[in-house]
Parts: sequence; C-alpha cells; structure tokens
Amino acid sequence: MTLQDLIFVACGYFCGAIPMGYLVGKIRGLDIRSQGSGNIGATNALRTMGTKVGILVLILDVAKVVLVLLVGQFLHLPREILLLGGLAAFVGHLWPVWLGFKGGKGVAVASGILMFFFPLPGTISLTLFVLVVAVTRYVSLGSLTAAIATPLLLPLFGYHSLEVAYAGVIVMLIIWGHRGNITRLTQGNENKLQFK
Repeated sequence: MTLQDLIFVACGYFCGAIPMGYLVGKIRGLDIRSQGSGNIGATNALRTMGTKVGILVLILDVAKVVLVLLVGQFLHLPREILLLGGLAAFVGHLWPVWLGFKGGKGVAVASGILMFFFPLPGTISLTLFVLVVAVTRYVSLGSLTAAIATPLLLPLFGYHSLEVAYAGVIVMLIIWGHRGNITRLTQGNENKLQFK
C-alpha cells in the first residue's frame, strides 16, 4: 500500500465521519442527538425536523461517501483501495471522531458504498427497501431486509468471495447498529415512519 493509498483511506474515514444530520440540526438551532431516537441519521432527522430535512440528510450522507469514491476513481486507485476507502468512510460514520465516536447506524452511507461497487445488486436491494417500508412503514425492517439481501445477491452476479465478505462485514455492522430496533420489532413496538 502506497502513501497515496493510506492518505485516501484516512480521508475516507474523516469524510465519512462528517455528521451531516448533526450539522443540519445545528443550522436549524437544535441538537439532533437530544431529539427523537437521538440518532444523527436521516430517519431521525425526518421524524424530528420534517420530510424535506430528512431527505436532505439522506442525500448528504450518501454524497459524502460517493464523493470520496469518485475522487479515488479519478486518481485511478485500485479497486481494493477504493473498497478500503469506502469501508473507512462507513466506519467513520458509525464512529465519528468529531462526536466522541458516537455516530449513525450507517444505512445511507452503506447504500452509497454498495450502489457504487455493486450497482445491479444494490438496485435490487434498494427496491426491496422501498417495498418493505412502503408496506410496513418500518424503516428499520426495510434497512435490515435490504442489507441482508445484498451479500446474498452478489454471487448471483459473479462477484467474488472477497467482495461478498466485504459486503457481509458492512451488513453485520448494520445489524449490530439495529439490535435495539430488532428487539422492538419482535416486541411489536417499533416506531412506524410518518411523513410530515
């Protein structure tokens, strides 16, 4: 790994660690960590600041990681380095240095990474997410369904085992971040999505 590769991966972490939901909340005069679920992600932003703001946070969270990957692609970095940079951005979002290593659940960032590297399986997973949320109104269930589907789909489209394992690591971290949601889903008291 060259110095350029190391700098790229480090930049991936620090860009991923930019807490978009927190910053948007601060611009609007509130700390999103003290609102709703306390999460800095798009779903909590939607619930606490409205649909338009939630969509904005979603776009910004996806954009920050895609931008990193596009820069790496522009620099003609090897695919394995791009994958590491994407993973670093995902880790940065989960554990941002700027907020005492307490970040979001990573679904938006993960979707940007998976769509970038695995466009067709990622599109199928995104469709599953939309369908599950539309039918159940549970964002967490849609997120978990889409996440789990992705590594299962990759071998069907010819991706090799290391890439399947890569997606699997991201999925495991998403599941871990949703352990509270999983408990509430099984108990029947998970919050449903409501647009406002």
